[in-house]
Amino acid sequence: MSKPAPANANEYIEKELDGLATELETTLDGDVLAFSGDLVHGADDLIRSAVESITPWRPKLYVVVETTGGFIEVVERIVRTLRKHYQVVDFIVPNFSMSAGTVLVMSGDDIHMDYYSVLGPIDPQVEQSDGTLIPAMGYLIQYDRLLKKSSEGTLTTAELTFLVEKFDPAVLYNYEQARELSIELLKGWLVQYKFKGWTKTQTRQLDVTPQMKLDRANEIANKLSAAHKWHSHGRGLSMDVLRTDVNISISDFETNAELSKKIKCYHNLLVDYMLRVGNRGYVHVRGKYMRI
Repeated sequence: MSKPAPANANEYIEKELDGLATELETTLDGDVLAFSGDLVHGADDLIRSAVESITPWRPKLYVVVETTGGFIEVVERIVRTLRKHYQVVDFIVPNFSMSAGTVLVMSGDDIHMDYYSVLGPIDPQVEQSDGTLIPAMGYLIQYDRLLKKSSEGTLTTAELTFLVEKFDPAVLYNYEQARELSIELLKGWLVQYKFKGWTKTQTRQLDVTPQMKLDRANEIANKLSAAHKWHSHGRGLSMDVLRTDVNISISDFETNAELSKKIKCYHNLLVDYMLRVGNRGYVHVRGKYMRI
């Protein structure tokens, strides 16, 4: 592992990051917060500290996010914190935001991606006794599969032994609750934030009712949580797939060449700096770079 960079070099890079963030804020006419890392306990504390350090607040916040996911309870707390301080919150995904990170992004008023960006299927992670994170959906799917085979009388002896020894009812309950919480939060946030400006249907220009918003949120939640459809916890869902297969609107930041360049320069320097100093992640706002 490379040695940490000298303090003066780190300070120089952090000033560069502040400058790039300022340029991006000017272009977007909103505050910018960048987060990279796992959505685990402690990430919410850092994001709160970063948001509260911004002064004065603009009415709108853009969150540049990169995450493989984490705990849905942490996501809920982050969203509550962001909405405490901002009327409008948009998410920018230069690279990826997976699993619980997808739920986080779905709490935004708008989602900004380009052709390379991906979100992932909804699959909250649950911490094991050894500290590892396990995707809940895979566990539940295998449990349901074994129960079905048992009811059909086709369960093998090895599968029966595995079912008895490995599936803990308390753990199963936690997984089920994590799944249900993820879906309910996603649906509620879509209706409350993403769909609040949706007043007319696109083709027939009909008035959009509260029930229509709820129906669309249910459709999106069901598609994103359909493990059989995506086959993999780590499957990346592109902007085109999200638009056509999931039926959710996404803004393409690549259509604005100046904005696209500024997002990429800022994000790339953040990632390079994180690797340079050996961090697992970061939270950054102007004047404050916090290592995870």
